[in-house]
Amino acid sequence: MEAEPITTATIDELLQFLPWFDRPGRAFIESWGGGQPTGTGATQMPYPVYPADVRRFFELAARPCWSDYSYKPAEAGDLAHEAFIRQATLDEIKTILTYCVRGERFSDGHWGAMLESGVIVAVLKRLKHLRDELRE
Repeated sequence: MEAEPITTATIDELLQFLPWFDRPGRAFIESWGGGQPTGTGATQMPYPVYPADVRRFFELAARPCWSDYSYKPAEAGDLAHEAFIRQATLDEIKTILTYCVRGERFSDGHWGAMLESGVIVAVLKRLKHLRDELRE
């Protein structure tokens, strides 16, 4: 599958979230839903309720231009730390974003954890730097 190219416009779509996410003490999960017994006696698993800006960011980060279709989750998770991200290439950023986006499918609250740990802010700061190197 050939992905759409990363352009300054697609980078800017993500960069608009930097000021909203780079705030000390910012809550990235509004509340937790679920956890109650259902009518059948089973208990619904808890799930995070994210603010609209968090949902929108991950919707944009899930676009094909940001997807690494051959990433390996365990290896990508090793890349998701600030020291590595500060030197990451655009392809490595794609891998990290793929890990961040897809992780929510397997671990409720993964998006919140990636935001609270500073991984997403580090990615956005690196993208801000790389943006100037991209030519349309």
